[in-house]
Amino acid sequence: MRTSNPTLGDHVFERSRTGNAADGVMTLNGTVIKTAILTLLLVTGASWSWKIALEGNAPSWFGTALTFGWIVPLGVALVISFVPKTAPALAPLYAITKGVIIGIISALYEKQFGGIVLTAVMITCGILFALLAAYMTGMIKPTENFKLGIFAATGGIALFYLAAWVLGMFGIQIPGLFGNGWVGIAFSGFVVVIAALNLVLDFDFIENGCASGAPKHMEWYAAFGLLVTLVWLYLEILRLLAKLRSRD
Repeated sequence: MRTSNPTLGDHVFERSRTGNAADGVMTLNGTVIKTAILTLLLVTGASWSWKIALEGNAPSWFGTALTFGWIVPLGVALVISFVPKTAPALAPLYAITKGVIIGIISALYEKQFGGIVLTAVMITCGILFALLAAYMTGMIKPTENFKLGIFAATGGIALFYLAAWVLGMFGIQIPGLFGNGWVGIAFSGFVVVIAALNLVLDFDFIENGCASGAPKHMEWYAAFGLLVTLVWLYLEILRLLAKLRSRD
């Protein structure tokens, strides 16, 4: 099974085989519970920073957190990705730290476009449940070609964002794609679609993990991977809505 989510893939199952069978195996119910826990932690962290940022008395370190704060959850995510056994301990830390950053970002968008955050959350949840239903009923089947296509598109988007970030450090901006013109809106729409389709691959990963009897700690790992995709999808939807609202 191949997934474009960098935290999920065949190699993860291979590295997990050394786990103690006495610890139990991965189950769907267990994965759902872990996902709910991580989501709650993320929302808690986001709610805290969101409330402070909206009140207008945000501490000075909020600006630093917005610029460099992503390094902490990124570092934690990399450790989890390479050492899946650390997921039970580190996935909650990722959820909380990522939530704080998301709360700050969401507050900035909300101040500029009132009501945009609630809309983005509702759309994200709607996409999640719609794709889950489509996957469970077999309407969407993650074939190898489907997985390869999403993998290639996701990798291309990641490389593009990385290049844009590096160029931005030198004051070089990429015109059009990040603006609110129709080209920028179309680009954001494309990214939202790719992010959403990654959810299908995450569902497939979880199903395969449960079917193959993966170690119990993989429940935390799979929940972490699904959360990564949901965060990405939410932020892309937020960016797309902001572009649309700015044209009004």
